[in-house]
Amino acid sequence: MENNYVKVLDHGFVGLVDHMGDDNSIVQAARVSYGAGTKTVNTDRNLIRYLMRHKHTTPFEMCEVKFHLKLPIFIMRQLVRHRTASINEYSGRYSVMSDEFYLPEKAQVCAQSTTNKQGRENELNDDQKLTIQNQTQAIFDDATKTYHGFIEDYDYSRELARTVLPVSNYTECYWKANLKNFFHMVGLRADSHAQWEIQEYANAMYNMVKPLFPEACQAWEDYHRDAVTFSGAEWHFIQEWIIGDMSKSDTFDEIIIDGTWDKLENKEDEKAQLRQAEKIICEEYNLSKREFTEMKNKIFNYA
Repeated sequence: MENNYVKVLDHGFVGLVDHMGDDNSIVQAARVSYGAGTKTVNTDRNLIRYLMRHKHTTPFEMCEVKFHLKLPIFIMRQLVRHRTASINEYSGRYSVMSDEFYLPEKAQVCAQSTTNKQGRENELNDDQKLTIQNQTQAIFDDATKTYHGFIEDYDYSRELARTVLPVSNYTECYWKANLKNFFHMVGLRADSHAQWEIQEYANAMYNMVKPLFPEACQAWEDYHRDAVTFSGAEWHFIQEWIIGDMSKSDTFDEIIIDGTWDKLENKEDEKAQLRQAEKIICEEYNLSKREFTEMKNKIFNYA
């Protein structure tokens, strides 16, 4: 298998065959749009993070990624739901379908979840797993034999002969999307609540894209994948019951000075104490000064 391809599941793969742009392409597009407004964002990294944080997504649409995928049909059905992507799939009308089928490994042969109607949970015992795998393989073998018999013995049309094949049959496609919509797909399909098999594909695709757009991917991870949002009611509860007096500016400043006191170099000047404390917090949590200010404003504006 070529270096730009990785194996996924038992017979599938993900191949990154082409891409357009890089982190600099995002910055270039943004600076045309914002002009002088970008002068306060002093690095390309901070600009990318600012765009992602404030949901200015158009510059991310200037970049594209294109994949060659081999995957079970039932997983393809989930991927095709992302309608902003351009997709061209292997045709079972023009060509003979693959003889390869997805057979879940033992660790994935689980019982139906009692809490999630779409998912699986506790594993079955070894005898049950083996029985399920053997019966599933027997169905694959019978379907394959019937399919080829229809085509070879009866000259049955390929477009109808394929109806005997299960959705675990492998298909292939080319899938292309801009970076903004790629992030949206990964956010849904790599989520822990998604089906395990589609998670495997989404993670493989993302791991190939990240080295090409490292700053954009890091910003997406920080502000979307790993971020947490609250409803208005939830935030109101947090303000009153958890944050409390900390939402007052003076109290907030006192808390971060107390928390960084041992690291402060100048402990005599009160204003210097706050500046040092904020700098320490920013460095420790990988926040820009602007980002830290925006965080404080979020807390005080909702107080």
